[in-house]
Amino acid sequence: MAMFKYEGRTSSGEVKSGTIEARDPAAARATLRDQRITAQTITEAKGRFDVDIKMPAFFAPSIGTRDLVIFTRQFATMIDSGLPLVQCLDILSTQAENPTLRNQLKVVKDKVESGSTFAEALKTYPGTFDDLFVNLVAAGEVGGMLDTIMNRLAAYLEKSQKLIRQVKGAMTYPVIVIIVAGIVVTLLLLKVVPTFEDMFADFGAALPAPTLIVLGLSKWLQNNFFYAVVGIAGFVYAVKWWYGTANGRLVLDKLSLGLPVFGDLLRKVAVARFCRTLSTMLSSGVPIIEALGICGRTAGNKVVENAISAVTISISEGRTIAEPLTESKVFPQMVCQMISVGEATGALDTMLGKIADFYDEEVDVAVEALTSMMEPLIMAGMGVVIGGLVIAMYMPIFEMASHIN
Repeated sequence: MAMFKYEGRTSSGEVKSGTIEARDPAAARATLRDQRITAQTITEAKGRFDVDIKMPAFFAPSIGTRDLVIFTRQFATMIDSGLPLVQCLDILSTQAENPTLRNQLKVVKDKVESGSTFAEALKTYPGTFDDLFVNLVAAGEVGGMLDTIMNRLAAYLEKSQKLIRQVKGAMTYPVIVIIVAGIVVTLLLLKVVPTFEDMFADFGAALPAPTLIVLGLSKWLQNNFFYAVVGIAGFVYAVKWWYGTANGRLVLDKLSLGLPVFGDLLRKVAVARFCRTLSTMLSSGVPIIEALGICGRTAGNKVVENAISAVTISISEGRTIAEPLTESKVFPQMVCQMISVGEATGALDTMLGKIADFYDEEVDVAVEALTSMMEPLIMAGMGVVIGGLVIAMYMPIFEMASHIN
């Protein structure tokens, strides 16, 4: 098979150009004829000197969730308005803000024009269009309701992006403050405390224990700063590597769900994501076993993924979804009972959607409460650490002043 460039006219007289995959020019002309395009010129896409110069992958901008949300919403609107699939892709491949997404959409459009289904063409870029996206599109094409599916998918991605943004917002503030506090303390120990040490050496008196501790810590950091930085970087890398293993990910994910405040938030996020994903796929006609497999892979937590795997086994054995979810003790009892009711009434997708809406609101409340609680705690912690350093350095001065008086 080879790629051919073509120029031609549609039955309405519109000029069309693009590329098409075929065995030879005659086969390409026949394929275009089936698409109601009369080819005027057909040339091989890559001649001797016709070489595509592509930007290296590490220079190309990545495709974020926001880019995918905008594409899906625009595509859903165009399809809903009655525009042909290829024309929608042609428009979006020229208007997308992200250049990487533009190039990918051009390839997807060419594959669709060559006879591939939309879902098959999207599989070319699994890093952009995941299993969930591709399977929903495939269900929409088979059922003849691609416009409805794309609208559902756009709504799902928008809510998913909002959920991720809320969690990142809750995590970002304390992480930044802790990093800044660590930098300030390090600068104090490396630059400020040594000046006090020289001054205390002239006192000739015994120093208080807190002052000796701070001076010892400062001296150790001055002598071992490089090793401390390497040690911290090595620890972070080791944790990241361990999280990449199956056992490490299970242990760390289990610990994260058990954290006092963040654990409850992460559990609510996992419940909302699972229910929203499964509801969207079931309502779109995706088989439940396949839908559960995708939910497990996109759960984002190994403990939740294992619970969903148990659900898949349960269904294949003829049992219900609610039973293994209850046994896993990962999902709240209320969620399991509502899923059980949804199964019994035959409205599981609707019930899952209601659960997802409820937990979306719960995440809103939890993030707001976490933010309002973390701010004073972090400020108090910074005050204790930095204030403790300052007091430890001034204690000898205060004692000397009291002896003089």
